[in-house]
Amino acid sequence: MSGSSKTSSEHTPLMKQYFAAKAEYPDILLFFRMGDFYELFYDDARKAARLLDITLTQRGSSAGQPIPMAGVPVHAYGGYLARLVALGESVAICEQIGDPAASKGLVERKVVRIVTPGTVTDEALLQERRDTLLLAISRGKGGYGLAWADLAGGRFLVSEIGNEDLLAAELARLDPAETLLPDEDGWPPFLAALPGLRRRPPWGFEPDACRRQLLRFFGLHDLSGFGLEDRPLATGAAGALLAYVEETQKQRLPHLTAIAFEAADDGIALNAATRRHLELDSRADGRVEHTLLGVLDSSITPMGGRLLRRWLNRPLRDRRVLGQRHHAVATLMDSGAHEGLREDFRGLGDVERILARVALRSARPRDLSTLRDALAALPALRERLAPLDSPRLQALRAELGEHGDIAALLARAIVPQPPVLMRDGGVIAEGFDAELDELRALSTNADRFLVDLEAREKSATGIPTLKVGYNRVHGYYIEISKGQSDKAPAHYTRRQTLTGAERYITEELKAFEDKVLSARERALAREKALYDELLDALDARLEPLKRCAAALSELDVLAAFAERALALDWSRPELTDTPGLRIERGRHPVVETVREEPFEPNDLVLDEDRRMLVITGPNMGGKSTYMRQNALIVLLAHIGSFVPASRAVIGPIDRILTRIGAGDDLARGQSTFMVEMAETSYILHHATPNSLVLMDEIGRGTSTYDGLALAEACARHLARHNRAYTLFATHYFELTALAEPGSGVANVHLDAVEHGDRLVFMHAVKEGPANRSFGLQVAALAGLPRQVVEQARHTLAGLERRGAPGAVARMDPATLEQPQQMGLFAAARSPALDALEAIEPDELTPKQALEALYRLKQLL
Repeated sequence: MSGSSKTSSEHTPLMKQYFAAKAEYPDILLFFRMGDFYELFYDDARKAARLLDITLTQRGSSAGQPIPMAGVPVHAYGGYLARLVALGESVAICEQIGDPAASKGLVERKVVRIVTPGTVTDEALLQERRDTLLLAISRGKGGYGLAWADLAGGRFLVSEIGNEDLLAAELARLDPAETLLPDEDGWPPFLAALPGLRRRPPWGFEPDACRRQLLRFFGLHDLSGFGLEDRPLATGAAGALLAYVEETQKQRLPHLTAIAFEAADDGIALNAATRRHLELDSRADGRVEHTLLGVLDSSITPMGGRLLRRWLNRPLRDRRVLGQRHHAVATLMDSGAHEGLREDFRGLGDVERILARVALRSARPRDLSTLRDALAALPALRERLAPLDSPRLQALRAELGEHGDIAALLARAIVPQPPVLMRDGGVIAEGFDAELDELRALSTNADRFLVDLEAREKSATGIPTLKVGYNRVHGYYIEISKGQSDKAPAHYTRRQTLTGAERYITEELKAFEDKVLSARERALAREKALYDELLDALDARLEPLKRCAAALSELDVLAAFAERALALDWSRPELTDTPGLRIERGRHPVVETVREEPFEPNDLVLDEDRRMLVITGPNMGGKSTYMRQNALIVLLAHIGSFVPASRAVIGPIDRILTRIGAGDDLARGQSTFMVEMAETSYILHHATPNSLVLMDEIGRGTSTYDGLALAEACARHLARHNRAYTLFATHYFELTALAEPGSGVANVHLDAVEHGDRLVFMHAVKEGPANRSFGLQVAALAGLPRQVVEQARHTLAGLERRGAPGAVARMDPATLEQPQQMGLFAAARSPALDALEAIEPDELTPKQALEALYRLKQLL
C-alpha cells in the first residue's frame, strides 16, 4: 500500500492505528471509523472513489506525505456497502470501541466484522426473494464435498457428489454469491468464472480438523445426527465454511443450529444447460416475468418467495412428500381457505430473516415490531387451519407453535410505531419498565421546571426581560441583557458573555442541569439494556421460532399453488410407479400466460413401447414449445404444484435433460456447433430409461449430410441404448424412417396450412410425420425481401429436380431413402464401398459378419 512503506515511527498515532488494522486485512477494503464517517485511506481510498464515485481528497499528512482519503457517512454507509458487495468486494468494518468522552488520547478501534458477498445479513444488502449463499468445496478420491450456508436465513447444508459434471450442475442450482476453494491446482476450469471466488489454505479443509471444529461449534460428541460421520468430503467443506463465517462475523452464530445432508439422488437432476433452456427463474433478456417462476410465484412473503425458488430449482423424487403437498393444495382449493391465509400473510413480513438478525444482535426496532405483529397473527392462522383435512397442513399448524408469551412481551415492550434505529431511544413503550418511566419523567418535566424557574427569577430580581435557556455547548443558563446585568444577584455566576447579553448559572439551575442531563443519558442506557434483554428472550426461543418461520414459508407457497391452480385452470397430477408419461391437453404455463391468443393444448403419450417421438413440422409451428411444456409439467408436478393440463399421469423420473437452441461460447472458444455437441454428449452419457430428454434440431451447425448423420446416430443411440423418454424435434425428414415396428419410436408433427398468401400455424400435435417444411413461407413472414424469397423458390425447384440435398424438404416421407453425399468423382465409386457403409458391425452375429465379408469380396 502506498504510504505504508515508511517506518511506523514516522506516522502519526492515528495512522499507526490504521496501519495495524489494515495489516490484518491487506486484500480487502477497510472502513475506518472516525466520528460520523467511515474513512478509507491510500489505495483503499483510490479504489473506493472509483467504484463508488465519491470524492478522493488529500488531508493532512503522515510520515511527511499527504494522505489520500475518501469517506462515507456512518448514517448512510449501508447503501455504499451494498454497492461494493454487489461488485464482489469485501469490507472490514473497523469501529471505535472506546468512549471518546472517557478516552485519554486516541480512541481504541478494532475490526468488528467483515462483510463479504456470501455472508451479508443486513436487510439493505440482500435481495428480498433470493437466497444469498456462501459455498465451500472440498475434493478427494470420492469426488467433491459441498457445504453452503444462508446466514440471513440460518440454513446450513452439505452434500457429496461424484464428478465434475455433477459439480457444474450443483453450481448452476445453488448460484452462490461467494465460493471458498482450497488454494491448489487442478480445479475444473469453469470454477474460475465464479463470482466471489476465495482461495483458502488447503489445511482448512482437512476432514479430521474440520470434524473437531464442527463438534466444538455444535457441542456434540459425534456427527452422526447430521449424517456426516462417514462423509469426510462434506465434513471438510462444512468445517472450512464454518471457520470462514466465524472469522468474518466475529461473534456467536446461535441461529446455525444444525447441518442438513442433502442426498444427490433425492431430487430430479437438472444440469446447467437444462435450467437455462427451460428458463426456470431467469432469461437471457432479464425478463423474470416471462420465466416459470414469474408465472408461478404469487407468494405473499419474501420468505415464501425464496422457498418457492428453492423448490423450483430442486424438484423432488419423494412421492410421499409430493403427494402430501398435492393433497394440501387440493384441500386449500376445495375449502377456499387459501384466500384467508393469503390475507393473513400480508401482515407477516420476513420473519425468517428477522430471526437471523435477532440471533446476530443486529435486529432493529422495526424488526421486533414486525415480529410482534406476525406472532400476534398466529392464533388466527392456527384457527383457520384447524378444520382442514390434510396431513401436511396439520403438521405445519403444529410447527407454527404457540408463542403467546413472546407476542405479549413484545406487545408490552415495543411502541406501536418504533423509530428505525435504537440510537436515539423512544423504542421501549411507556409502562413497561418503572425505572425507565421515572428517568423519562425527569426529562419530560424539565420544560415545566424551567418555566416556573424563569417566573420566580423575574419576580425575585425585578428584571422583566430575564429568560432561562439551553444550548448543547453551554447547557442551561439565565440570560440578562447588558443594560440590566448590573441588577444580577450576587449568587448568579457568569457563564458566558455575548455582544448584547450576559448568561449566568445558579446552584439550583446547575443541580437541575446535572439531574436532567444525567437522566437522559441514563434513560437511553436503560432503554438499550431493556432492548438487549428482549433479544436475549427471543434468542432463548430461537429454535421453535425458526420452525414457525419455516412453516409460515411453506404455507405461503402452498396457498400460492392453490391460487395459481384456480386462476390458471391447472389440475392435480398423478404420480405413479408405472413407467411412462401420459399428459392430456397439456399447455405451456408461460406461453399461455403471456400471449393474448388462446393456447392450443396437446397430448403426450410415452410408455414402454413408445419411448421416442420424432417431431417434425415447420419453424414457428410450436415444436419447441410442445417439448418445453411437457418438461415443465413434469417439473411442476415434482415440486408439489398442480399442472397446466386436464390430466397428467407421470411415472418415475430421475432427470430432465435438454438440448434446445445454442449460441457461441466465445469465452471458452466454442462455436455454436461445439456447444450443441457438448450438450448432446452430456445427454448421451447421462440419460437413463427414467430420464426425460428434449432434443431440438440436432446437427444444424454443420453440413447437411454431416448433420443428418449425427442426428440419426444420436436418435438411434437414445432409442436403443439410453431408452430414455425422448422428444426429438428435427427438420431432417429422413429421421421419420426410424419409427419402425418394435423400435419404440413414433412420429408426430405440428402442421401449418397456406391460406392465400398467408401461412397459418395450427399448433396442434398430430400422429405421423409432416409432409412439408414451409421454410420459404416462414422466411417471407419474417420480412425477407420478396425478390430474395422468389430467388429461393427458383433455387429450391432446381435442387429438387436434381435430387440434391435441398430436395429433402419436398420428398414424401414414405419413399425416403438414405441419401448419398456426391463426391467429385462419384461415377467411379465402388459398389463394395457402398455395401461396406451400409453395414452396422454392432448388429451382426459372427455368422452374418462372415457372410458380409464374402459378399464384399465378390463385389471387389
